[in-house]
Amino acid sequence: MESKTVKDLMIPLAEYATVSEDATLNEALLALDKAQKEFNQAHYQHRAVLVYDKSNKIVGKLSQLDIIRALEPKYEQMGKSNPLSHMGLSRFGFSPQFMKEIVKQFRLWEKPIEETCRDAAKLKVKDVMYTPTEGEYVEDTASLPVAIHQLLMGMHQSLLVTHGKEIVGILRLTDVFQEVKTLLIK
Repeated sequence: MESKTVKDLMIPLAEYATVSEDATLNEALLALDKAQKEFNQAHYQHRAVLVYDKSNKIVGKLSQLDIIRALEPKYEQMGKSNPLSHMGLSRFGFSPQFMKEIVKQFRLWEKPIEETCRDAAKLKVKDVMYTPTEGEYVEDTASLPVAIHQLLMGMHQSLLVTHGKEIVGILRLTDVFQEVKTLLIK
């Protein structure tokens, strides 16, 4: 039996939601909705938008978490003073009470959520997106175990798939899981 490669499991760039880095969050969400409706796979909807620059090169990702984090700009301020803030403080054993104190101390979520969402819809994608690191790219010819290793070691939800220097798709953890599940239950 021939093992599958990343190319066999990836979603081609043409089938994934993409927007310009100059788009607004509102435009990115509309692109995500459109891609979800057009996506012909029964398993999982897209959960992110890929971002391209002026030369049509993919330069970032906009995840659900990035969009929700953008609702409260003070999280960005916290990140500058606390390098652990983006790692998830609860992973380090901080109590729920301590987490509530952070909300009070930084005066998070003071505005009504409707107002917060209206404001965030106007933000530019380039100000909110996540720029992938070197470990978030995988060659389309890579084996499934190589991709799994990268997903696990980096705790990534997806990897950008390359062919040479060009990004040709995205490999999602959910699709890798489906493949592993199929192999496990045979």
